[in-house]
Amino acid sequence: MEQAHVEALTNKHHKLAAQIEVEEHRPHPDAALIQRLKREKLRLKDEIKGH
Repeated sequence: MEQAHVEALTNKHHKLAAQIEVEEHRPHPDAALIQRLKREKLRLKDEIKGH
């Protein structure tokens, strides 16, 4: 079960990376949104490392 949890976290991490990429390449990126997404991505990375 723990492996499934890590895989779910990794999947979320990749989805956030994709969202960040899309937002950064928009004509007028939302800096606050990018910052929130990056913070969440970092939190997930730390959680993955903890397992």
